Amino acid sequence: MAATNRIPVSKEIWESLSSLKTPGETFDELLKRMIDAEKERRFFDDMQKIEKRGEFVELE
Repeated sequence: MAATNRIPVSKEIWESLSSLKTPGETFDELLKRMIDAEKERRFFDDMQKIEKRGEFVELE
């Protein structure tokens, strides 16, 4: 397993994170799932911005 790091968070954030975990899920797994979802959201946001600007490159 990778090295352990500590990330200080407030009690409110800890409780919010805990409520998002599924049964048996670790905080590491939860954070990875959240990171993956955010990366996907940013990708789709970028694609929508490109579509709105009409910046397309024709593929042949």
